[in-house]
Amino acid sequence: MNTAIIVAAGSGSRFGGEKPKQFLEVGGKPLLIHTLEKFENCPLIKEIILVIASDQLINYREIAVRHRLRKVAKIVFGGKTRAESVLKGFAVVESATAEIVAVHDGARPFVSTEEITATIEKAMETGAACLVAPVTDTIKEVADGKIVGTVERAKLRRALTPQAFHFEILRNALFGADLSESATDECYLVEKLGYRISIVEGSAKNIKITTREDWDLAEAFLES
Repeated sequence: MNTAIIVAAGSGSRFGGEKPKQFLEVGGKPLLIHTLEKFENCPLIKEIILVIASDQLINYREIAVRHRLRKVAKIVFGGKTRAESVLKGFAVVESATAEIVAVHDGARPFVSTEEITATIEKAMETGAACLVAPVTDTIKEVADGKIVGTVERAKLRRALTPQAFHFEILRNALFGADLSESATDECYLVEKLGYRISIVEGSAKNIKITTREDWDLAEAFLES
């Protein structure tokens, strides 16, 4: 059985506003629902574990009733950091039946079901897989306020989500790691154990909604 952990426990401090952005409506439904529906529609995902902040539970229950989510099997409360939130979600995955565990940001609503499927299939084949997108800007290395070099962007990719792993690999990474702010994604933790992570090329549209500018872009994507 393959499980998705959807992390939506952030406060949205950079976004601003009284209600967390994942519960604001865009394109006629809450942002989080757009994300969850992609995993609902993926045949390789059997259950979803949703990680939210404890004070967001009432917001989630209200939208869940309206949108009839079927695969959200468990809801847990997040931790102080993203990595801690993922660990709390992972702790309730059924170890006896879990094969692949995919982790995804609740604020990434534009992932496609095809991308989710491809990432899980690659993880089934190689043990660990990360959805990525090309880097299109020229990247400079700087020191002391000056440019000291140009990085070859053909070798660079932006790490997206989902990131998917065999159960044992993710378990070893999470339980043997320093779950500090520096652990910005699961691949970072898995890399530190020496695993090689396969990539799946994804779409640049798979943005994480963090700022008001991102929200404007999300509305433009949905309108188009």
